[in-house]
Amino acid sequence: MTGALSGLVEHRYADLGHVPLHYVEAGEGPLVVLLHGFPQFWYMWRAQIPALVAAGFRVVAPDMRGYNLSEKPGRVSDYRVELLARDVERLILALGAKSAVVVGHDWGAIAGWFTAMQHPERVTKLAILNVPHPVRFVRGLFKLEQLRKSWYVFALQVPGPPGRRIEREVFARFLLDIRRDPARPGTFGEEDIERYTEAMARPGSLTAACNYYRALVRRNPATTRAMLKKIEAPTLVIWGERDRYLSPGLAEPNRSWVPNLRVERLPNASHWVAEDSPAEVNALLLDFLNGA
Repeated sequence: MTGALSGLVEHRYADLGHVPLHYVEAGEGPLVVLLHGFPQFWYMWRAQIPALVAAGFRVVAPDMRGYNLSEKPGRVSDYRVELLARDVERLILALGAKSAVVVGHDWGAIAGWFTAMQHPERVTKLAILNVPHPVRFVRGLFKLEQLRKSWYVFALQVPGPPGRRIEREVFARFLLDIRRDPARPGTFGEEDIERYTEAMARPGSLTAACNYYRALVRRNPATTRAMLKKIEAPTLVIWGERDRYLSPGLAEPNRSWVPNLRVERLPNASHWVAEDSPAEVNALLLDFLNGA
């Protein structure tokens, strides 16, 4: 798949006025912004970028703050969800657009949810891969089944040197899961694992990526509740039901929060749905993007 990207994407930087972001760009047409999750970077969209470009879209996939070649602010508070949403909003404007389709997986999906709530004028359509709506997630997080699945969120709250050790253990666990989760053999080749490992080995990257989880737990819940708003943009949720981190019951938001909603479940896909089921995901995205 790397060969399909060779000569297709251009590497650029956006100076957003607060944190420079590295991104790749390809194609011409309506803007689609692809937001990755943990422990990945823009490369997770390697199967989607060529398909979207071929369908006539301009595709931009950034390294989110803290990841790979983007800036890595040093404080936990630098990774609050409202700052992630602000990055997306400012990136869209820096690209010369007024709005975009926003597609997110994992932490990129959380950024997508909050961008659509905090900056609705920037989001024409929203596509979410395997992350629940914030209201659904908070209500489900402390149920016993989900607590078992989300153990790493709380383990990462340990400070100091023990916390650094836990970071390495969590990343190693995720790499193990990437190898064994997908239903399609060979989804992740050695080159893919090497690229994710190399990106996370950059100075400060692993701590920055784990700070997303720290910032999520440490913030005042009332502050987050005040940010929650109805999402009017057409929204597609794609959910791989073999997700070891998130219960399938979390997939569908309450329609009072997301009235223009479509949910597509892929029973044989894992949490890494864009990579282990690329044909299905691409078909769903293109149908959604090309629809009314």
